[in-house]
Amino acid sequence: MNAIPDASGSPVAPEAPVRVRSASLDCTSLGAATEGALYQALLDQDSRPTPDVYRWQSPMGDGQLRVPVERYTSPEFHRVEVDKVWKRVWQMACREEDIPEVGDHLPYDIAGISVLVVRTAPDTVRAFRNICRHRGRMLKEYPGRAEELRCPFHGIAWNLDGGLKQIPCSWDFPQVDEDDFDLPPVQADTWGGFVFINLDPAAGPLAEFLGDLPAHFTEWPLEERFKQVHVGKVLRCNWKLAQEAFMESYHVVATHPQLLPGMGDTITQYDAFGHFARAITPNGLPSTHLRWEPTDQQMVDVHFDRALDQDPTFVVPEGVSGRQALADHRRAGLVHVLGEDRANSLSDAEVNDSMVYAVFPNFHPWGSYNRIVYRFRPDGNRHDRCVMECMILSPFRGPRPPAAPLKMLGVDDDWTEAWELGLLTRVFNQDVYNLPRVQEGLESGAIDEVVFARYQESKIRCLHAELERWITRD
Repeated sequence: MNAIPDASGSPVAPEAPVRVRSASLDCTSLGAATEGALYQALLDQDSRPTPDVYRWQSPMGDGQLRVPVERYTSPEFHRVEVDKVWKRVWQMACREEDIPEVGDHLPYDIAGISVLVVRTAPDTVRAFRNICRHRGRMLKEYPGRAEELRCPFHGIAWNLDGGLKQIPCSWDFPQVDEDDFDLPPVQADTWGGFVFINLDPAAGPLAEFLGDLPAHFTEWPLEERFKQVHVGKVLRCNWKLAQEAFMESYHVVATHPQLLPGMGDTITQYDAFGHFARAITPNGLPSTHLRWEPTDQQMVDVHFDRALDQDPTFVVPEGVSGRQALADHRRAGLVHVLGEDRANSLSDAEVNDSMVYAVFPNFHPWGSYNRIVYRFRPDGNRHDRCVMECMILSPFRGPRPPAAPLKMLGVDDDWTEAWELGLLTRVFNQDVYNLPRVQEGLESGAIDEVVFARYQESKIRCLHAELERWITRD
């Protein structure tokens, strides 16, 4: 893995910008004036120039510091979300490489609605409601490849472009105008190698929705990655609760204490850019929560999942800081895919730090050479269960490797069954262990609102600010 999976935290006043030590920093006396200060100071000490995107800062204001519990527990509120959000917003459906050849198709399901994404020509991707216009049978249940879209029930077929191809015994349907019996279209467009769909025919273009997001990925185009791993799991909680667990580092000290020697959770910079937000968490240095001083080797070992009875996977050279050693090691690991000049030009921040974006409502691409992408959505049409997915997008050289298919875990399966995710599996287990208990607590009726930290939970507040904007639209 190129980075620890969670991102978010709190800033502290810089006293030792590179070799941060917990004894020199007090994370209990922070104020709004220090937001992002230590991370920016850390960039000043980078061994190489950092891309401008790391210097962009946009702290969030005071909105959405508390929200009603019913946003997580109410079937009625879920129905509002379906009508106002899922039926109107652009959302990531798949990777372009999931449907590389003409005729390739893939169902994307959201809140009881199925959309069929189809490659209709070498450079064209379209989407349709995944339903037969005869009796409503789902046309395709699984990804596949076909020359036509034929219903398994009675054999009515459509061309790949959605136009009607054949109705068996068409004489028996005098009420059907065959020139007006195409599959219901769904808007589709692409960015960064992803396919996005929108169920609202009146929605504006994808580029308008994404806004400035593409500018954040200029240095690291996601279309130049391939999907090496794709794992999903059903969780017993609301879809917002699930992603909120991955939108802040405030929980790391309690939920992931094993990461503290090598993760600057309290140094995270948070930024809100309207309908998307980000957190940048430095790695290869210790958390200010620690009351002991880890060695440089211990800072690095966190990122290699080293057990106490194992020799180090990578030994930190004498006189080199943990953060610098980790950066040098990762640059060397990218030479074979990026070339020596490009790999060696990457800053310490680019190869070390977790830059985690959250695009409303549920898309979480990581920046730089982090390889993770998350997606969260309701499980079927339920308000109290959801599907979490993790993709690993890796750089490559030469022909594009085939995309990994989705490996789906059941609600009672352990993340460690997805061995492809490496050390992430045990971290995910720690994260998702909390979530059913949170859902149960909210369902109990003991409280009527949840409250968010002003800075460390900025990304969550940004999500709810956008949610509020969408559900109050006409």
